[in-house]
Amino acid sequence: MSEGGTPLVVSPAWLAAKGGARGGVRVLDGSWHLPAMARDPAAEFLQAHIPGAAFFDIDSICDPGSSLPHMLPPPEMFAQCVSALGVGNDSHVVVYDTVGLYSAARVWWMFHVFGHERVSVLAGGLPRWQAEGRPVESGESAIAPGAFRAAARDDTLVRSFEQVRATLGSGHAQIVDARAAARFTGEDPGPRPDLPRGHIPGSRNVPFDAVLDDDAALGDAAAIRRAFENAGVDPAQPVIATCGSGITACTLALALAAIGAEQVAVYDGSWSDWGSRADAPVESGPA
Repeated sequence: MSEGGTPLVVSPAWLAAKGGARGGVRVLDGSWHLPAMARDPAAEFLQAHIPGAAFFDIDSICDPGSSLPHMLPPPEMFAQCVSALGVGNDSHVVVYDTVGLYSAARVWWMFHVFGHERVSVLAGGLPRWQAEGRPVESGESAIAPGAFRAAARDDTLVRSFEQVRATLGSGHAQIVDARAAARFTGEDPGPRPDLPRGHIPGSRNVPFDAVLDDDAALGDAAAIRRAFENAGVDPAQPVIATCGSGITACTLALALAAIGAEQVAVYDGSWSDWGSRADAPVESGPA
C-alpha cells in the first residue's frame, strides 16, 4: 500500500530500522479522544511516546474562527504549526495514535489536503510499538524547527455542507458514515445530545472499526473491500466520508486509499455541522 512511492502504512519494524525520528523520519503523535473518554492526549504524550516524536494537537491545529470542532486551518497556519513540529517539505512524516488507528488518519489526511504526500500511518500505533518491546520516552522531545510551505488547500479532498446537500439524490457521490451503527440509526444520541439523532439521507454506514483488524490496525485489502461492499458502497465510484466531527471519516478515507480508490473526499464538519443546521434533512433507522 503506497502512494507515489511513499508507503501508506509502515510497520514498527520499518520505523525502527529507519532510526525513527532520529533517523530523518518526522514522527508525530496525532492522538485525539472523544470528550466522554476523559483522556488527555497531550498529557499521555508526555508520559510515553515514540522517541523523538512530536505531539500534533488536532484541537489546536484547526480553524480558530470556526465554531465547529477541529475544522481545517488556513494553509498558512498549518504550515506554521507543522514547521514548529520539525516538519519540512522534504520530511517523510509518520503519524500514529495511542489507540491503534483512530485519529492518526485525520493527520494523514490533513497533510494531503495541504499538498504533502510523504506521509504514512504507523500500523497498530503506539500499542503495537510497545507490544513489540520497542522503547518509549517521556517529557518533551527536543525538536529542531522545520520549514514547511503548505500548498493551497486541495478542495477535491474536502466537502462542505452545501456540497454535501447538493449531492443528495443526485447519484454523483456515495455518502458513507463512519459512526457506530447505533449512532447512524439514531438509537444512540452520541456525544452531543443537543444534536438530532440519525444520519444524512441516503448515506451508507461503514463504522470505522469495520476496516480495522483485531489489533485496531488497518485491515487487509480483502477485509476492507468486504466492509464497503457489505454496506452497498462501490469503492470505484466517488465517496464522501462523514462521521461525528471529521475524525473517523478520515479512517475510511485511508482505508479506501489502501484499496486504490481515487475519488474520496471528507465532509470536514460532518454531523457536528449537519446536525446543527435547521435546514439539513435527517433520516433515522438503517440505511
